[in-house]
This record gives sequence, structure tokens and C-alpha cells, in this order.
Amino acid sequence: MDGSALPVDDEHLPFDPSSVEIDDREVFDLLEPAVQEWWLEAFGEYVPENDGFFTPPQAGAIPKIHEGTNTLICAPTGSGKTLASFTAIINELFERDREEEDGLANSVYCLYVSPLKSLANDIHRNLEVPLEGIEEIVADRGESMGEIRHAIRHGDTGSSARQKMLEETPHILNTTPETLAILLNSPKFREKLRTVEYVIVDEIHSLAGSKRGTHLSVSLERLEAMSETEITRIGCSATIEPLSRVAEFLVGYEEADGSDPTDADSESTPDDESGSAIESGSAAGGERAPRPYEIVDARFAREFDLRLECPTDDLINTSRDVVQSRFYKQLHEHIQDHTNTLVFTNTRSGAERVLHNLREGFDEYGEENSGCHHGSLSKGVRQEVERKLKDGELDVVTSSTSLELGIDMPHVDLVVQVGSPKSVAALLQRVGRAGHRVGQTVTGRVIALDRDELLECAVMLKKAEDGFVDSVSIPENAQDVAAQHVYGMAIAEIRPEREIRAILERAYPYRNYSEDEYEALMSYLTADYAGMEDRNVYAKIWRDENDPPDGEHHHEEFPVGEPLIGKRGRLARVIYMTNIGTIPDSFTCDVHTRASDEWVGQLDENYLDTLEKGDVFVLGGDHFEYQYRRGSKVYADRTSARPTVPSWYSERLPLSYDLGCEILAFQRELLAHHAEGGSPRVRAWLREFPLGDDCVRAIARLFDHQLRYAGPESVSTENRLTIEVERDREEYERHYYVHSNYGRKVNDGLSRLFAYRCAQEATANVRVAVADNGFVLSMPLNRKIDLEGIVSDLEAEQVREDLRNAISGTDLLQRYFRINATRALMILKRYKGYEKSASEQQVSSEMLLGFAEDLEEFAVIEETYREILEDKLNVAEIEGIIARIDAGELAIERQLLDSPTPRAFGLATLSASDVVLAEDESAALQHFHEHVLEEIGEESVRGLPTDD
Repeated sequence: MDGSALPVDDEHLPFDPSSVEIDDREVFDLLEPAVQEWWLEAFGEYVPENDGFFTPPQAGAIPKIHEGTNTLICAPTGSGKTLASFTAIINELFERDREEEDGLANSVYCLYVSPLKSLANDIHRNLEVPLEGIEEIVADRGESMGEIRHAIRHGDTGSSARQKMLEETPHILNTTPETLAILLNSPKFREKLRTVEYVIVDEIHSLAGSKRGTHLSVSLERLEAMSETEITRIGCSATIEPLSRVAEFLVGYEEADGSDPTDADSESTPDDESGSAIESGSAAGGERAPRPYEIVDARFAREFDLRLECPTDDLINTSRDVVQSRFYKQLHEHIQDHTNTLVFTNTRSGAERVLHNLREGFDEYGEENSGCHHGSLSKGVRQEVERKLKDGELDVVTSSTSLELGIDMPHVDLVVQVGSPKSVAALLQRVGRAGHRVGQTVTGRVIALDRDELLECAVMLKKAEDGFVDSVSIPENAQDVAAQHVYGMAIAEIRPEREIRAILERAYPYRNYSEDEYEALMSYLTADYAGMEDRNVYAKIWRDENDPPDGEHHHEEFPVGEPLIGKRGRLARVIYMTNIGTIPDSFTCDVHTRASDEWVGQLDENYLDTLEKGDVFVLGGDHFEYQYRRGSKVYADRTSARPTVPSWYSERLPLSYDLGCEILAFQRELLAHHAEGGSPRVRAWLREFPLGDDCVRAIARLFDHQLRYAGPESVSTENRLTIEVERDREEYERHYYVHSNYGRKVNDGLSRLFAYRCAQEATANVRVAVADNGFVLSMPLNRKIDLEGIVSDLEAEQVREDLRNAISGTDLLQRYFRINATRALMILKRYKGYEKSASEQQVSSEMLLGFAEDLEEFAVIEETYREILEDKLNVAEIEGIIARIDAGELAIERQLLDSPTPRAFGLATLSASDVVLAEDESAALQHFHEHVLEEIGEESVRGLPTDD
């Protein structure tokens, strides 16, 4: 199909339309003439890489949206996913406006849901610009066009703006998951949502794996049930896997016979307060299947230029000052070779440190051309950096995670990642911020400053090149989220219980919701436990069969005997509207010494997840042994012992389980190459990876030393779990280094499981230190245990019960109970004008926890254990590991050594990896390294490589 038939004059095109083949002409033909003309004016340049005028995700998505097909669009940042969605919908609304006598109704036709409040940049680029351009073209043609209105509504929208939306309703409404839930219970505005025909869920990859996404999925089912027509759902996602699971999460489930779940089983009935009609639903209990959907998979529609670098080929012998100097020289050269550079670090403090050192070390950087962006900075500072970044005024911006999503940054042509981003998906999301157009190469450089991360990143970049993506884990059957929505539906109107349950179970996370789980939820919401009201926890709903006509609770709209649900309490709507949401409040805890009650500093609450009694942490340069917490106060003892939990622990993302398994497979392959030809063969193989020469030599040397010191059995693979035992006579401790390269979430759970069993056998306190590539169990030297035997005796069927016992009574349980009790509205953040702080919520939850644990199958406590075990500790993966050990598919290899092996150096110095202990860490690494070289008979020359 040539371009000569395009509905514009040839002179408007910057190419000869008769000389090119345009593959996406059928997509172009779906658009209205004015929309076509706008598209050509905006994107008139023929892009050979696209074989037409549309990027691959646009060419795939626009026809599907036009047909009303539920569609998941998965493509890199900057490839036009959101623009494609809006353009297709604007086209449909424009056509509707022309064809219908009265034009568009005064109600919402399209909902755009984003996890970000800062929607303005995306909306301007993808919605305002097209609308204004099309309206101008229509006016120039002398044609009439009704206004297609749009507005943004989130938690900060003022009351006057909200009132205006009722009077002059936006046809396209942009909002957040939390605000959508509120709108569904707003007596007046929910009527404006009955006409919704399209829902766009942007950045769905950032929602699917969290309870925020779970909350949204139920909101979409409530919206579907009350809508006058079947809703077309469109999901926009960066690189994610598996696409089918994310698509099912987007579209939800329906009756397997294909019946329309929006067909009401009963007539609409008046709202008890507002006169609005119910969200209709079909009976629960039938077989369900995912709604139909299609996937536009354009994840690799852009070319990637990825490479791993390292400041030296010897990260042990090269001094820290030299490593840092070379790193900043490398970074400076990259920045100078590009227009705009975005630098991602793994912590907020790291982002600030990198910017500070760049400005201190090089005259080229100042406040006018460099900046830092992360969540702890003020909104004004972040917005100014975003503006300058968008306008191309900044040569370099450093960030942690806050710039992964959202704003357009068209001038960025390089992304540098410092250290490991911990997953292929995160890597591609971050480097995808560079080269904002299909056809442009995405340039990303990863710089590793640590040997363990060097190995991790090497595998990550190779897997990224191979098209591998880590899988997302979606929380299931979350009782706290279910409590919010059932309460919300009961507040909206009295309705049949079967409808409420059907709506809940059509949401993907609740597709397997059991009868027992549902009944536990009902028992909580109806306060069917003695003593709840004594603790100011009241029933939120009533649940009863409809009385006969002469009964006290007869509702004539429903058949006699129909089980119904309604709200309890006059303030129910206010309580619901001011307390819903899933993002937990957090706070900092004051740390005091037990001996003198001296205040010594503060710890972020998230950090306390990792602390058990006896753990040692660093604060203000001093070491403290954690004892216990009461509310927002932490009590600790001064100590000279080495730390067990580094300060960055709670801030860095954990290594993905999938990537951890790939690293184990990599190690098996490397062992095979080493067996064939030693280090030269390993280096030749590694040069097939996107690595610099320093990286190749460093990784090859690491494993050469490892194998010469402890043999191939000392390296874990997919089929072997290695445990090395070291007797530390100086500290009078025995250390068990478990090389479980499954990522920090699995290792956290696995270490708790092992420690629980060890403590039972040794009757001693077992200290634990956890990393992504393994964990360390430490106990007194006079306590000897058979860890290999303990692990071999574990049974997969016992894992959940053992882990549950291991976390019972911990601060981890207390914190998560508070979060879930607040989400489930057992603890109210806001009530009668008073706002309860996170620390006050914690005090309230500690008073309720003992009571809750004594109740049988209490929904909130069961959800707390579920969330910790399944979402935080990856218990399913742990069960799989133990099952493989039981089946003999995963062998346990134990070695007794006088000093850690090179692969254990990171574990052995884990506690010394705070900035304040940098010299201690270097000294410890050097000590371990010298011992290894002495054992294998190799001399060490400080600062020089020991092989070529």
C-alpha cells in the first residue's frame, strides 16, 4: 500500500508518498479525517523503523480499542502507549459527538487511572495537545465539534473544582486508584460514571504486584457492575511478565458461559441515602473465566545498547579511594559525551552523594545544570527538576526510584545505573527513560562497585539481551482490601449478598476466594466476636435475610428470604471516605538506651522489619544491640559487637527470585567452562556478554580463586545448595554461610525458617544476616548443630506453619498487623476530625494484637500472616525449594573452612557495608582475600591484577 492515497496534499509530507510502502494504512483509515490530519501534522515524518506513521504498540493497539477489545499494551517507555489509547478514544468520542443529535452527554465516557498524582505532564502531552489540535483543525474546516472535556481529580482536588465537575462533567476523567474508590461511593458523582465505556490503567506494572492494584481491581468490577454498557479496559505497561497474568488482572473474570456480568439479576433499587441505583451483579459460586482480551506485545520494539562497566578489574586490592576516583571519572566522561544523562542509584542518600561528588570534583556541574530527584525532597524542588529535565536544561540528574515513572524527558539520551537494579524489569524500565522514540537506540550503562553486584549485573544484562523478564507476583485474597470494598458496597445501598460476593470474586485477585475466607471476612465486618465492641471495634455491616412484609426489616424491592447486606452506623459513609486506601503510613522511631533512657537517634520504621532481639545496628557512628520496641520508641544497648543489619537494608530493592535462579544457572555454566579450559575459557565465554574487559577479568578471577580455594562443590547452582561453615575464634562464634542465591525476600524467609529450627535444636540465640545471594546464621562456638541434617529434615508441608511460628511475637508481625488493621478499618486513621498518626496507630494495634490472635480465624490477623508469608517472604518459592530438597533434586553441600570463600566475602562483611564502616569493610575483605591467596599459593600485589 503506497502513501499516495493519504487524505492530505503531498506537499504536506516531508517525503515522496509514492516512493514508500506504508504498512499501517489500515490503522490510519480508522481515524476520523480531522484526527488523521492532526496526526500527520504532529507526527508527519515517515519513520522507516515503523514502516509507517505509528509505532508498533500504536499500530497494534488503536484497531483493538476501536473494536472495543480489552487490550494490554506492553512496550518500553516513550513508545506511545498512552497516546495510542487516548487517540483511539478521542476518535470514538469525536465520531459519537458528530453522529448523536445532542452530542456527548454530561457524564464520563473514559476513565484514565494512574498510580501518580502528578499527571499534568502526561495529560498535556497525550490528551490536551491532541484535543486542542483536532478542535483547531475542525474549526479551520468550518465544521462544528462539541467540546470533549477532560479533568484531573485526585485527593488534592479542591471542593469548588469537584462541584464544577458535577455541573460540567468531564468526558475523560483522570484519577488515581484511591480517588476512584471514593467516587464509586459519592452519591452524586457515581451516577456520572454509569456511562463509562473505556478505562485506561496506566503504569499497570507498578500496580499489579501491590495491594493498591488489588484495590483498583475490585473498584473496576464495581464500576463494571454499575455501568450501562460493557467497559473496554486498556492497560499500559512497561516490560513485565507474564503478560497473560497481567492481562487477566486488568480484565477480571466473568461467568464461564459468557453471560454478561452486568445483566442485573434484580431491578435497580434506591440508595438508602442518595437515591442512586445499585451495582448489579450475578450470583456467586459459578464457574468463571477471564474476560476476553488481547495483548499488544511490543516490549522489544526498541534497540537497546546496554553495557556493564567497572572502575577496576580488582575490587579487593584496589583502594576504595581509587575505585571512587575512577568511578566518577567514568561517570563524568559519560555525561560529557551525551546531551542529558539520568543517573539511578539504589538509595536516596546515594543519589545525593553522587550529585555532591560530581559538583565537588568537576567544574562542569553546578545548580544550573545538575539536580537530584527523590521522594524525600519537597514537592517544589521535585517539580522544578522535572521541568528543567523536560526542557533539556539539565546535563545530569541523579535519582533513586522516583523518576522511573511519569514525566516525559525527551532530551535524555543516556541512563547510568549505579549498582544493581535487582531485576531485568527494573533495568529496562530505568534505561527506557533514554531515547524517547521508537527508532532511537536506548543507551544504558551499568557501573558495578561490588563483586557480588558485578556478577549479578552481568547475568542481568545478558538476560535482558535475551528477552528475559522477571515475573510479577500479584497478592491474592487480601482480607483488608476486601473489607474496605464490602463496606463500601454496603454503604452505597442495601443489596443482595450474592451480588456483593460476585463483584468481589470477578476481580482477578479474588477469583479463588474460598467460602472459609469469605465467612471469616463476614464475621469480622459484623463484629461476630465477643469483646470487639469493648475495644471500640464495631460492626460495619448487617447481614440478614429479607423479612416478610410484616417484619421489622422488610425491603420490598427484594424477595422474602433473600440474604441482604447493608451498612451499620450513621457515620459509615464519612468513616469510609476518610479512611480508605492501601498505602500505609510510616514513621521514624526514637532510639533510646535501656540503661539510661538516653535518646541516641532515629530509625526508619521499615528498617525495624529486619531487626530481631540481639541484632546490632549502627546509628551516629556507634553500635547498638536491639532489644525491643514499644510504640514509636526503640530500646537498645550500646555494644562493641559488629553490626548484623546494614543501614541500607530496608531501602534497596530485593533481587528478583527469577533473576536469582538465572544467576544459579549462570554459575553452573561457568563451572562447566572452567572445567573445560580454566580461566582463559571462562574469559572467552564472558566476552559474549555485554561486559567491559575489567568486568570480564574480575568475574573470571573471582571464580578462579573460589574454585582453587574450595573446589566446584563450593558454588551453588540450580541443583546444589552450598553451606560453608566457619569457626570464628576471635568472636567465639560459628558462622553458617548459606549460598542461596534466591533474592532477599526468599532468603529472609528461608533464614527465618532455618534459624527457627536451629534455635530449637541448639537452645541458643541464632543471629541472622540476610543478603540477596545468601544469608548467615551465627551462634556461639560451643553450640554445634547439624544444619545439613536440619535442612534435609524439613518438609514442604510444614514450611508455612514453621514460618508462622517463627514470626509470631516479632516486631515484624506487630507492624504488619497495624498496617492491616488500619486498612481493614479496625483502627481508624481519621475519626470525627481527629487524625491518628502512624505511631499512635501502632500503639492502638499493640493493644489489639493479643486480643486478635486469640480469636479463631480472625480475618485481620490471618491477612497479616498471609501478607508476611506470601508477599514479603515468598513462602511459595520456599516451599518449592524444600520440596526439591525432599525429592533429591536439590543437593546440600556442606564445607568446613577456616575463612570464608570469595563468594562468601559479601556475606561475611554484610554488616560492615555501612558508609561509616567503609574502612572496616575494606580491611575485612583484604584479610579474607589474603587468606585465600595464601591457601592457593598465589602472591597478591596490591592494586595489580593477578592474572591477565
